[in-house]
Amino acid sequence: MVDLKTILFIVCLSLCITSCESTFTFASSYSDHVVLQKGTRGTIVWGKSSKLGDTVHVSLNGHEVAHSNVTHDAYGGLIWMVKVVMTSHHYGPYNLTARSSLGAITLHDVMFGDVWLCSGQSNMEFTLSKLINDTSEYADASNYQDIRVFKANHYHSSSSLGDFHPHTIASWAKPSRSSLTSFSAVCWLFGKRLSSQFGYPIGLIESNFGGTKIELWSSPDALSQCSSRKRANNIANSGLWNGMISPLLRNTIYGTIWYQGESNTPNPGKYACQFPAMIADWRHKFSDASLHTTSPSFPFGFVQLAGNHNGTNGTYFAWMRWTQTAAYGKVPNAKMPNTFMAVAMDLPDFKSPYGTIHPRFKHDVASRLALSALGVAYHQSGLEYQGPYPSNYHVTGHSLNIEYDQGRTPIRVNANVTNFEVCCSYRECNLNYGVWQPAPITSHDVSSITLDTSPCGHVPLSAVRYAWRESPCAFKECA
Repeated sequence: MVDLKTILFIVCLSLCITSCESTFTFASSYSDHVVLQKGTRGTIVWGKSSKLGDTVHVSLNGHEVAHSNVTHDAYGGLIWMVKVVMTSHHYGPYNLTARSSLGAITLHDVMFGDVWLCSGQSNMEFTLSKLINDTSEYADASNYQDIRVFKANHYHSSSSLGDFHPHTIASWAKPSRSSLTSFSAVCWLFGKRLSSQFGYPIGLIESNFGGTKIELWSSPDALSQCSSRKRANNIANSGLWNGMISPLLRNTIYGTIWYQGESNTPNPGKYACQFPAMIADWRHKFSDASLHTTSPSFPFGFVQLAGNHNGTNGTYFAWMRWTQTAAYGKVPNAKMPNTFMAVAMDLPDFKSPYGTIHPRFKHDVASRLALSALGVAYHQSGLEYQGPYPSNYHVTGHSLNIEYDQGRTPIRVNANVTNFEVCCSYRECNLNYGVWQPAPITSHDVSSITLDTSPCGHVPLSAVRYAWRESPCAFKECA
């Protein structure tokens, strides 16, 4: 018969063995096939250890490239963290090994290239399996083996996490049917365009969650920028920032693409503050946590909301498109520097089996995003990635002539679509509920258009708006 002292001894011994187990690992966002950011800023490699003060040596193919000591982090754990600088044009593959007094751990098939984070809600989450030509995409993936993908699992957290929750751990993978079936279509197609352009590895990190508002992706610091002082202690939950973005902060990235906004259309006015605040906060926190290996002004691209509900004259989507640009109408701008956009209001999919809010034309979206990225994020010149933007106007009788800066492309007019409207009474010119009349295009040239404003009669013209509809046109038929 076992006495009480023996039982207590066995329990204490078990607890000691459990608590005394040594830990020496890479962080959850590193695995075989990982892509690390190349360039002179360096890239962060980090992990966890149970031995405070221990020295960790990191090598590539057996040659030491960095070392550091194990220290406490802000989340109450013990971590090691090194900066690896890779400026060679040999992008890999490498074996990356970390050694300490607790042993050695190795990542295989490590590549160096550009790392992009793909985030947002369901249209970013929209998978390759939902594309009409998904089979050909899987077959074509064999030509892009230097693109690597990482899909973060969904996780809400009430507090900011330093690493992914153990129940949500994912791994990097080479592209194949099995790894791409449930991967973001926009993210993958964007990466393909960049890979085709540059010929070096591209790392794609997918961290998104369908049906979510921007508040969930914003830290408390970002949310406080758009809340009154009276409501500062009653701001929305930052659950996805805590659980799906914060664990990535130490990782070095090149940039981010974002497809979100549908869930915020009931209150579009706030987005003009929320979106720039979130972008600035992400940039600051990624840069700080990664020892400034991530640029504090890293490029940030996003997708304009597409048309939705054929024939609907609602204006909330139009208002949302405006606030997606911080009410400037174009990007980059003063509140959103180093940002780029894929116009999508002319890409509705009224027959989408996934609902009209989920258009299947992700190839067009990704192509436009990548083209804009080449101009803004990679500073390539001579690209036609921006459309005309109003620069001046003249009113003569019942005609309004609008001059454009021409952007990068000449004006193209669709005779069957009238997207311009005028309002004649200033008191009634609320953008969403005012009295607006169609204003047909009577003439145009390469950098200007002339509108017929006769619907105003003898009342002086007060305002003009363009494509202020949830669905301003059919597929690629907007002027």
